[in-house]
Amino acid sequence: MTASPAKYRVTPSSEDQAYHSNIHDAGVCGGELNSTSERILHEAQIKWTYFLLGCAILLPWTALANSTSFFSSRLAGSPFYPTFTSYWSSVYTLTKLVFQFYTTFTSKQSSLFRRIFASIIATILLVTSLCLSTLVRGTPSTFFAFALFIAASMAVAVSYLSTAVYAGAASLGASFLQIMFSGQAANGVAVSAVQVASSMIALWGLSPKPVLMEGGRDGQAEEIAARIFLGVSAVFLCIPLIAYTWLTRQSFSNSITGALDQHHRVRDMDELTHLLADDRRNPSTEPNSHVLQVLGMNLIFMFSIPFVFAVTLAVSPAITARVQPVNPHIHPLLFTAVHFLVFHIGDFLGRHSCSFPCLCVWPGKKILAMSLLRTLFIPLILLCNVDRTIAVPPIIHSDILFMIIMLTMGYTNGYVATISMLAVSSLEHNPRLKGRREDVDVAATLGGSFLILGLAVGALSSFGVQAMI
Repeated sequence: MTASPAKYRVTPSSEDQAYHSNIHDAGVCGGELNSTSERILHEAQIKWTYFLLGCAILLPWTALANSTSFFSSRLAGSPFYPTFTSYWSSVYTLTKLVFQFYTTFTSKQSSLFRRIFASIIATILLVTSLCLSTLVRGTPSTFFAFALFIAASMAVAVSYLSTAVYAGAASLGASFLQIMFSGQAANGVAVSAVQVASSMIALWGLSPKPVLMEGGRDGQAEEIAARIFLGVSAVFLCIPLIAYTWLTRQSFSNSITGALDQHHRVRDMDELTHLLADDRRNPSTEPNSHVLQVLGMNLIFMFSIPFVFAVTLAVSPAITARVQPVNPHIHPLLFTAVHFLVFHIGDFLGRHSCSFPCLCVWPGKKILAMSLLRTLFIPLILLCNVDRTIAVPPIIHSDILFMIIMLTMGYTNGYVATISMLAVSSLEHNPRLKGRREDVDVAATLGGSFLILGLAVGALSSFGVQAMI
């Protein structure tokens, strides 16, 4: 393991507030921005831009997840049908894991603007290609290869986009990071709501029919719903692209960038001085051993963080998308779309709960316990009305109860993941850091890396869960 080449915080901490205050004074209140009203306006414009960029980061994943019914209709009757969701989610997360490390290591070799601009353009083209695929019918094997290529390509684009956007937001301070994370959470809700609306339009006047059954339907409703949903997603991606391009052309943006560059030079010199002092005290100290030391001290968080996402991706969307409505008057396509919306609403509420101090649980052991308890969601989902190879009567025979399970799983996913990421990089709430400010960035970066690892492990684990049904 090597030291992280770019010290980007994954979550805001108390130190960011002071950092943001310094940047605010140097870059926003100085120079051209003399009036309070101008300062407030420009800061709001920057925050809204990063909110939109946060939406753009998560949109490819939610686009793929919400297209599950369309994918299944294309692969019905083929050997790829039962486990395709596990295939695309594994390809996406594994590709993102590899390229996330690569883009982090090369983050200072190109400008943020080029990376953000190019990655959003690439994502727009990929989502548009997926949208156009609803107009073309081919063999299941051809579609299988095409969809996996799109998933891998989206993961590459998102890796470049996320590291660049995070670097920009982290430089501006905690409030900008928080608004970016809010954009990611809001994206899940908004995209799922669009999918529900497009499903209702596609099903207008149609009666409920069995879905996800081999050779049982023509998939026309799924095609229409996916076409509307993916088309809207592609158009939406143009908004953060235009907003960010506009922002970089503003004079106040250049003023802030100049202040940030000066601040970075001062901070880098302070860190270099500190490291040289450490080397004089302990010549054997190496960056690799330091990273391993921080990792060893925070193993409880480095397990809790990935385990949250490993449990979630083990069943969602691979298994949850195969849960069929018990009520015969509910169309399965709409039922699947609604269950994604319910999950993302829960996830949004869970993330938002962490902004209330009275709802925050900080001890590492309690966070670990909450993460482990989420394992119960795997058998709970399997007890629902899952479309199985061999027909088995469901034990949980209630659509409302299934939606409650999804809401709870979403809430705990958002809450436990967010509180874990906040705690691991907090000098105030993580005694394992022992007050060492220089370890905050290392702990946060490690937490982000283990988060991606959890996504990959969860996607691969879905194959095992699929085998159980």
